[in-house]
Amino acid sequence: MLSFCKSICLFLLLLIAVSVNAQQMTTPVTLRQLLARVDKNAPALITDSSAIKIRQAQAAEVRNNWLPNLKLNYQADIGTSNNVTGPYFGYGIIPSSSGGIHSANVTTTLSTNLGIAFLDWEVYNFGYYGAQNRVARSNIQVEQNNFAQSKYELESYAINDYLLLMSLQDYLNIQARNIQRTQDILRSVSSLTRSGVRPGVDTSIANAELSKARLNYIELNNQLQQVQLQLAEISGLPYQSIVADTLIENQLINAPISTFNTDTTGHPIINFYQSLYQNSKVQEDVVKKQYYPKISFEGAAWGRGSSVDPEGNYNSLSTGWGFQRDNYLLGVGISYNLFDLRRERLKLNTQKAETDYFRNKLEEQKTLLASGANQANAEMQTAKLRLREIPNQLRAATEGYRQKLSLYRNGLTDIIELDAALSILYRAETDYVQAKYAFTNALFNQAITDNQVGAILNILK
Repeated sequence: MLSFCKSICLFLLLLIAVSVNAQQMTTPVTLRQLLARVDKNAPALITDSSAIKIRQAQAAEVRNNWLPNLKLNYQADIGTSNNVTGPYFGYGIIPSSSGGIHSANVTTTLSTNLGIAFLDWEVYNFGYYGAQNRVARSNIQVEQNNFAQSKYELESYAINDYLLLMSLQDYLNIQARNIQRTQDILRSVSSLTRSGVRPGVDTSIANAELSKARLNYIELNNQLQQVQLQLAEISGLPYQSIVADTLIENQLINAPISTFNTDTTGHPIINFYQSLYQNSKVQEDVVKKQYYPKISFEGAAWGRGSSVDPEGNYNSLSTGWGFQRDNYLLGVGISYNLFDLRRERLKLNTQKAETDYFRNKLEEQKTLLASGANQANAEMQTAKLRLREIPNQLRAATEGYRQKLSLYRNGLTDIIELDAALSILYRAETDYVQAKYAFTNALFNQAITDNQVGAILNILK
């Protein structure tokens, strides 16, 4: 049974060693490389870029709204022309426009044909076409800014996961060292137990601590893989190859970085809400000009033939084919609906309310960004103070553990006190990793909020 347990322990140690070595041998992916892959391969950004193409196609459609309508119609008919004189509303269905020419009911079949070319061109509408084009261009700008905001948010997500991955790699290294220390303790305990210096319960306690350390390593490794999978989803990289460059921690901690100035003119969030506000403003102009008078040019030319002659005689049906009369008509007209004054006022009030909403959202975002920048700056200052103090804790904890281990091996202390010293050292090491993560996270949060990520990336060249 003992040999079986030793085999299991050796297997787990080999697994941990292979995992650690694999991470160390894999070439780290720099943050700049990761962000470049995200910008190129993220599914959400590909979708948003397609939405821009839709808006561009719609703008091209709107630009051609000024084109006239030229309709061509030809028909050849056989039927009767048994009508009476009198006006009526056609409601879009007009079987014939001729009046009655007979005093009796005549149902003789006749043939007729008609060809019409009709031109309808709204030549002037007091700037309505221009307003529509401005809205279409504004829609493109909104979509482009939405794409930029999505890119900004996705890069923020990628940066946060990259920093988390970096800290998890540090935690794994700490846990591997903790396992190694626990194994050293177990070997000492086993030796002292076999010689009768220490009770057998010390071996059980040491084995329990070793098992706990291994379980912690397994859980940390699972968390690391989950982060790798999240980054692989948005970058297109194989998740096993995504290893963070932990060297950047010290680069950032030692870099002379001052407080950033918020880039309000080029900030993706500000630009997006600014474009929504401007879009609503230009739509107000469309609402106004939508109800202005319309000046149209109209023209028509048509030819017609019939098997009924001018004297009212019904001739052979074949005489109804071909045009016997030709006409044309040209005219300029203006149309305006007086009740549109009321409709315009109501619709404009609605659009102005939407404009006020987007203006308030814009101001809200500016306030949130300023507040977020101040909060990140405060967190960074606290993280700096923590980083200055933690090395003292780490040195003291390391020295305390070494002393306790030496005392235990010489029989001057018990396993409980040694485990307590080991726990203090482990906590000091994890506190140091947490402090580094808190600093880098606060630094990037401030850079993201201020739209100054590029300045940080330049430090990491």
